[in-house]
Amino acid sequence: MNFNAPEFALFFPVVLLVYAALFKRERPRELWLLAASYFFYMSWNWKYAGLLLLSTAIDFFLGQRLHDSHDPAQRKRLATISVVVNLGLLGVFKYFNFFLDVARDSLQLFGRELPFQPLDVLLPVGISFYTFQSLSYTIDIYRREIAPEKDFARFALFVSFFPQLVAGPIVRAVDFLPQLHGERRISSEDFREGLFRIFRGLFKKVVLADLLANFGVDAVFASPASYSSLDLYLALCGYAFQIYNDFSGYSDVAIGASRMMGFKFPENFNRPYLAQNVREFWTRWHISLSTWLRDYLYIPLGGNRGAKGRTSFNLMATMLLGGLWHGAAMNFVLWGAYHGAWLMFARSADRHSREQVGAGLLLWRRLVCFHVVLGGWLLFRVTSLEHLGEYLQGFARFSAGTQLSAGYFAALALALVAHFSSQAQIERFGQRIAALPAPLQGALYAGLVLVFCALTLQAPAFIYFQF
Repeated sequence: MNFNAPEFALFFPVVLLVYAALFKRERPRELWLLAASYFFYMSWNWKYAGLLLLSTAIDFFLGQRLHDSHDPAQRKRLATISVVVNLGLLGVFKYFNFFLDVARDSLQLFGRELPFQPLDVLLPVGISFYTFQSLSYTIDIYRREIAPEKDFARFALFVSFFPQLVAGPIVRAVDFLPQLHGERRISSEDFREGLFRIFRGLFKKVVLADLLANFGVDAVFASPASYSSLDLYLALCGYAFQIYNDFSGYSDVAIGASRMMGFKFPENFNRPYLAQNVREFWTRWHISLSTWLRDYLYIPLGGNRGAKGRTSFNLMATMLLGGLWHGAAMNFVLWGAYHGAWLMFARSADRHSREQVGAGLLLWRRLVCFHVVLGGWLLFRVTSLEHLGEYLQGFARFSAGTQLSAGYFAALALALVAHFSSQAQIERFGQRIAALPAPLQGALYAGLVLVFCALTLQAPAFIYFQF
């Protein structure tokens, strides 16, 4: 079930109505959300609900044992079990075939064959997200930073909460579980802002991201040899805004839906193409993942506490694993290495980026950073090294002219305006809608639902569902 699907337009209001009816009854309210979350997840493939439940049960049990144990060796073993089980499940379902192919290709260079066959399994939707979310819980308990959740249903709700289950943001136990224990209150402001946030996210996905894809991006990437160098560049720019609006749109819907039920989640995006360097970009893009990698990988590796060479190694290792997290393919590994190299460079130049600069230099830095990120998006979007070579050969032709439609340019211009509009401007727009009479607001949102559903009939799923 996609957020932009007609089924969700029926599912979510039903969830809200029953949730409101049970609002003053804590236990039934939580069990209802848990049941709704599992129903939402099972709408893709009911068989993998058992995998989600298994991961939940293991970390719940290990969390209790970690908290109760005072033996350092035993606590380390328990934490290791959690890491091995979580990453093991992720590895089997997401990475086994990838590493098998790498090993087979490597052995073939020496005339040897690998006897193992690829696994015939589907990738469980959202496994990368809920694995990191559940894993952070046991690590935080191991570090004595949080106490374990004693109620299994509440912990299961934390792991499976449907708004952010499939594509984030990655919400940590320290941010979510206390909200389950506190007194639930939903103000009219929560409801209005949550509803506006949902429609803002759907607009990003259905209007901006999908139109960019359908009007040009998909066609150009499918056959780069058929287009001019200018079109290749414009399509790559379009993909940068497509993936931003697609992914941040999902996060907006997740944050908005949660807000309407009284939960507040951290932001996941902050206009990333305003960054002056790649280091700043990663403080604005997929914030929940970048901070997760920082706190649970980069800092434990040593962070920036060692020599320059060690810090560079830590950065590269973190970004390589971050790239691999996105997908079991070589282009994602290259994307991670690309960003790792630029982060190493940005770190050495960081003192200059903190200086006060004029508007001209600020614009220049942002343009340079955008084009650096653009190079990364090319690695992210291509389907093979051959596809990458074909795209780069198209650039090398230096040909002009365009086959892209007026609709594509209109969608790209709208995406630019939306991205570079300030948060204050967006909030004022939301306030104007909130100031409308309730019947008019209802008619407006109902009309948008119909428009979004119509546009979604042939639209792709959210890009990050594959991760």
